[in-house]
Amino acid sequence: MAGCKMFMEEDMEEEEKDQHFLIVTVIVSPKLHTPMYYFLCNLSFLDLCCSSVTTPKFLFDTFLKIRRIPIIGCLIQMNVMLFLGGTECILLAVMAYDRYIAICSPLYYTTIMSWRVCRYLTVIMWLGSLILSSVPTMVKPLIFCKENTLDHFVCEVLALLEVACGDLSFYKITIVSVGFFTLFSPFVFIVVSYSCIIISILKIHSVEGRSKAFSTCASHLTVVLIFYLTFFTLYTGQRKSISSHVKYVSLIYALFTPLLNPVIYSLRNNEAKEAFRKMSRTHEMS
Repeated sequence: MAGCKMFMEEDMEEEEKDQHFLIVTVIVSPKLHTPMYYFLCNLSFLDLCCSSVTTPKFLFDTFLKIRRIPIIGCLIQMNVMLFLGGTECILLAVMAYDRYIAICSPLYYTTIMSWRVCRYLTVIMWLGSLILSSVPTMVKPLIFCKENTLDHFVCEVLALLEVACGDLSFYKITIVSVGFFTLFSPFVFIVVSYSCIIISILKIHSVEGRSKAFSTCASHLTVVLIFYLTFFTLYTGQRKSISSHVKYVSLIYALFTPLLNPVIYSLRNNEAKEAFRKMSRTHEMS
């Protein structure tokens, strides 16, 4: 058990190092001061927040027999997870739009994806997700009137609904409505964007040109696939109760996806790797 605990704690530390590495590399490297890396910093920050919300409590509960959380703490964790998840959905759609403009309209890229536009998109993304995730529970807070035994590793919204009492139709309608704006709509937008990107890439005559164009969005596409596979499994694969396999899928989203994202971008991005090498050499010289 001690060895397992050490392994999980080391994973958490490694996850935070990867996220910090990506953020710091982008900040200190002028070559990476572009909209694509700006949004990538937002993604790394989101992953860092997501792992910070779930991992410490999960590790604490894993190795203690008394596993309790205050109701208010559980509701806060649920709302923060919804907020971060919704923000990441919208952010992935914004990043897909960035890649669409870069590949399909490169001559207009600097005009369309100006820093002013990037700032507006950031405010809309974070503020919009915050409103959509917090207002419903503020308007009609969940009520618990029986023994509150949560059949889950974290305070996930569907797990909380199973132990809540009263009329839950408001929350079910809200989940569908908010999910349409923060999960389904961004997904459709990403699919349309990448359909246009693929069509544009296929029109490039040289193999080298096609390979270079595709490599600029391969990392993002990989992250999108991992993210949406876990998210759709969580929110569309359940009927009456939360099955055990769905609970483990939630662990993939909460613990492992934030770890994979910076690794995927770091390994598949030559500019990021080169910037990190330069930063490392500078640090060694000093």
